[in-house]
This record gives sequence, structure tokens and C-alpha cells, in this order.
Amino acid sequence: MGDSGEGLVDAEGRIQERMEELAREKREKNGKVKQDPETQRRLSSLKMARADMAKQLESTKHAARKAQLTQALEEIDRRIEKISSKA
Repeated sequence: MGDSGEGLVDAEGRIQERMEELAREKREKNGKVKQDPETQRRLSSLKMARADMAKQLESTKHAARKAQLTQALEEIDRRIEKISSKA
């Protein structure tokens, strides 16, 4: 019967450690500069567009289309960097 009590103490300890870890992550996250919702939306949209373009680039076989997609990816990367540097 003593073993089951030790397991409960261990479980409570792990739960407490996880709660402290989550609280620490939340404090670190809140310490960063918060972006306004519009900037977050724009950044999210650019990241989704980049993922779509990268997928298209992998599947295309035409050289001209690959060049277009490469240029589009470079432009998206520039825009993401611009938004990220402001934050």
C-alpha cells in the first residue's frame, strides 16, 4: 500500500513541474513585443502563401514556371523578413 502513495506523490510532482514549465513559457511569451492582430494575420497569410508556393515549386517541371515561383518565394521571404524585423 505504501507504493501506491509514492506513485501519487511522483505524479503530483510531475504535474507541478509541468504547471511551472507552462507558467514560465507564458511569462517568456508575454515578455516579447506583441504584434497587433493585423500584423499577425499578414504574417500568417504570407507563411501560408510561401508553403503553397514551395509545394508548387517541388511539383512543377517547366523551367519558366520554376523561375516564376522562385522569384515569388524570394519576394514572400522579403516581406516576411520586413514584417518580422518590425516586431
